[in-house]
Amino acid sequence: MENENKDKAQNQLLLTSIYQNVQTALQSLDNIMKTVKCDALAAEISKQEGEYNIISEECEMIAKSEDIDIKDNNMFEKIRLWGSIKMSTISDKSTSHIAQMLLIGTFMGVITCLKDQSDHAGADEEILNLLSKLLKLEEANIESLKTYL
Repeated sequence: MENENKDKAQNQLLLTSIYQNVQTALQSLDNIMKTVKCDALAAEISKQEGEYNIISEECEMIAKSEDIDIKDNNMFEKIRLWGSIKMSTISDKSTSHIAQMLLIGTFMGVITCLKDQSDHAGADEEILNLLSKLLKLEEANIESLKTYL
């Protein structure tokens, strides 16, 4: 029974981390989209948003099926992210600057995924596969965003 509770706790930590990683990406893309002037970058952001939404929905489905309570980012974190994006785009709304901001955020997402892989190697395979899917998405997004620098 104790191992089962420990496994569930580990699964909850990992699934919450994936979910928060994705929610941060979605919020960032939404906040940045309002300042994008380049149609190609706007299309790339929309594509990425759709892919992150799929992973978010998969997190929610796993959480529901496994009776895991996943938590969204707290309000302070959301406000901090919004403020950071607003401050960074006040003086520079160029396509290359926006791409740079998105790349920095995406690199942070990759770092979180890699750390989660190491910290939660014993989690359920389904959740680890979702983490791997997120990591591959983040890496593909980096390649796509490089072209806008």
